[in-house]
Amino acid sequence: MAPPTTLPHSSAQTEIFTRAVDLLRSTKPRPEISLSEISAPTKLAPEAFALSGEVLRDGEEVATGRLILLHDPAGHPAWGGTMRLVTYLTAEVEPELAADPLLPQVGWSWLVDALDAYETGYAAIGGTVTQTLSTRFGDLTGPPIETDLEIRASWTPLGENFDDHLMAWCALLASTAGLPPPGVTALPVNK
Repeated sequence: MAPPTTLPHSSAQTEIFTRAVDLLRSTKPRPEISLSEISAPTKLAPEAFALSGEVLRDGEEVATGRLILLHDPAGHPAWGGTMRLVTYLTAEVEPELAADPLLPQVGWSWLVDALDAYETGYAAIGGTVTQTLSTRFGDLTGPPIETDLEIRASWTPLGENFDDHLMAWCALLASTAGLPPPGVTALPVNK
């Protein structure tokens, strides 16, 4: 496992960050989601920890993402605190869905709804939702048309329930992948 990125500072602040990382490491997502630690960015904050997540459906990767915990003991005015969670997710979506002009609002609501459902407590939330439609030509292999949804966002966690923030992020990842809610079995699609 990659150790969290840390620069020297007070031990009290290090303990806060260490507890947060321990909670993130010990949280287990639903079975379709696989989490792994990855190298965290080193220039955004004195301390950082990062996870990568992927959703597998029928053995195929259908969504991926990163969740990064940043910690600046001095605080950051734009954050309104000393911790910040940053995410990037991408998932392939059906062409009809990618063409829907309401998809960005729906994607953003998945994030906010997940944070609210887990009663995470957050502030200073912001981000973008991007829908793309790519068409391949010539010798490029793959499907002729590829449609994706990307969500980039960050928020300041309130309190110390980082496990709930991770579970909310996993719920967002599941929503972007089109997974049914836990305990619900999707009906098979007849082709």
